[in-house]
Amino acid sequence: MGLDPAMGHITLELQRSLRNHAFLRGLTDAHIGSLAALAGEVDFDENDVVLADGERSSAFYLVLTGSVAVELRTPGYVVCIQPVGAGEAFGWSALLEQQDTVFQVRAREHTTALRLDGRRLQSACRADPELGREILLRTLRVVAGRVKATEIRFAEMCGVKV
Repeated sequence: MGLDPAMGHITLELQRSLRNHAFLRGLTDAHIGSLAALAGEVDFDENDVVLADGERSSAFYLVLTGSVAVELRTPGYVVCIQPVGAGEAFGWSALLEQQDTVFQVRAREHTTALRLDGRRLQSACRADPELGREILLRTLRVVAGRVKATEIRFAEMCGVKV
């Protein structure tokens, strides 16, 4: 069975995008290859809602170009908690079993990202503990940044100087 040249090109481009993404920097070629098998490029237009709060998380995203806003949404208002741009990640809830999305994520401009299927990423991390450890540690940095950004935004809303 031969390799489809078009698919080989897509895989090489995808691997290059993964290898060059700041979130994945330093992973082995084998790990990049594993992630390429579960990733695909997606585009969002300005104001597209990528993730709605409260929906079941299914994908983890690595932003390539453009940016998104991580937002806290209530019936009365929407607050931007944190902008996420090229080289950054969002959708960490997809790494947890049966987890709903915590924040809404909306494209701030035309944005290109790599979408990694959450269930398949969970499986890959379980099958390869070294990959799992790396993804976990990197994702914890994302979560810690989101918590800090939320703390800052709420302090600002309460008039507390940060």
